[in-house]
Amino acid sequence: MQYRTLGKTGFNVSEISLGTWQVGGRWGDAFDDASAEQIIETAIDHGVNFIDTADVYSDRASEATVGRVVRRYRARGQQVYVATKCGRFIQPQVDAGYTPAVLRNYVETSLKNSGLETLDLIQLHCPPQATYDRPEIFALFDTLKTEGKIRNLGVSVETIDQALKAIQYPNVTTIQIIFNMFRMRPAEIFFGEARKKNVGIIVRVPLASGLLSGKYSRATQFSSGDHRHFNREGAAFDKGETFSGVDYETGLKAVEELKALFPADSDLAAWALRWVLMFPEVSTVIPGASRAKQVQPNLDAAKLRALTPTEMEGVKAVYDKYIKPSVHHLW
Repeated sequence: MQYRTLGKTGFNVSEISLGTWQVGGRWGDAFDDASAEQIIETAIDHGVNFIDTADVYSDRASEATVGRVVRRYRARGQQVYVATKCGRFIQPQVDAGYTPAVLRNYVETSLKNSGLETLDLIQLHCPPQATYDRPEIFALFDTLKTEGKIRNLGVSVETIDQALKAIQYPNVTTIQIIFNMFRMRPAEIFFGEARKKNVGIIVRVPLASGLLSGKYSRATQFSSGDHRHFNREGAAFDKGETFSGVDYETGLKAVEELKALFPADSDLAAWALRWVLMFPEVSTVIPGASRAKQVQPNLDAAKLRALTPTEMEGVKAVYDKYIKPSVHHLW
């Protein structure tokens, strides 16, 4: 495993880490605590030292399991960083619901739920657009840091504009953003600004909700509780979180051309993750796993050779042909 600096946090984190949205069961399935523990342990045992979770994942169950496993490893002297998120429990998701008192309560609840003394990184979880213009919200986290409840503040964003607004606050140390072969615009507009401010970049949805695994087809079925079934048009939350906002049929066509760019005996998912790591501004990428056996193939992507200029150009050509016209301007 290779490690990169997570911006001004100063943390040296595994360049491929673990996201836990679907840990303990595929999206829409019941949470399986034993499976979740096995996934997290497998990741840590293979060099992952950064785990991303959120209070809303499986209604706090994911966060609790992350905390429990990480505490065991820390007791053995192993450093594992935990990033969690707050704010998505606010319903409806409107700016008026975001207050310092409400957010403080979420942070304190996450501390209790995880059993951790301090949160290494707390991230605002895709807050409404208007919230980015409220300094008192961001100032709260300086207070929480002084109190020893958090070490760093980050923001998980939906759009580049939100990312650019967030990093105007000096205490924002990281941005979590969607970036993959189907979502290239952050590299054009945001990465350079993040580098100037020494802000760490955490890449989520690197496989476009599985589309870039190359294993889906028109016959693939998703359960009714899976966001890939019910959120393709943004019925529950921003549709950019589901298949990166790409039309499913169009995505399948693009995937077939992407496969042809790489060795026939290799997995597109691994190359998609390696593509993300070609960008030095990226601190870590956080693919998820719903089973322990999915962890190692994700981590193996870091061992692949660098993509050639021809391959990088080929990926961009597929993006320009299939994806850019309908997606590029939206996020």
